[in-house]
Amino acid sequence: MLTFILKIIAIIQLILGIGYLVLPNQLLAAIGHSEVASDILYPFGMLAARFLVLGVVFWMISKQAANHGLLINAMIGIQILDLLVGIAYTINSNVDLTISAFPMFNAILIIVCLLIWHPNKILNKKLSS
Repeated sequence: MLTFILKIIAIIQLILGIGYLVLPNQLLAAIGHSEVASDILYPFGMLAARFLVLGVVFWMISKQAANHGLLINAMIGIQILDLLVGIAYTINSNVDLTISAFPMFNAILIIVCLLIWHPNKILNKKLSS
């Protein structure tokens, strides 16, 4: 199951990376965000690089997930931060819940799945303690 989850995460990262690199304004519009100033596309390109690298790395480690707990922990950390940012921007009314709900749900789903099927059984150890 963990192999499948890591491949899904990889695909999500690759789609976001390609979108932010090739068609950032169209991706943002499809999500429901405002169009950004052209100078902001540069940091989106840098963001795309990270999505693309993470996508490739997660695809590669999916076959030997048990050996890559640190990378899985890193993704859990990324998703926790994504969730906290989404909550903060939604609470402060900077982003409407119609825009933030799906990414925040996605972050929660990834966090829970990675904790449940983590190769080091993080959640199982916490629940049995």
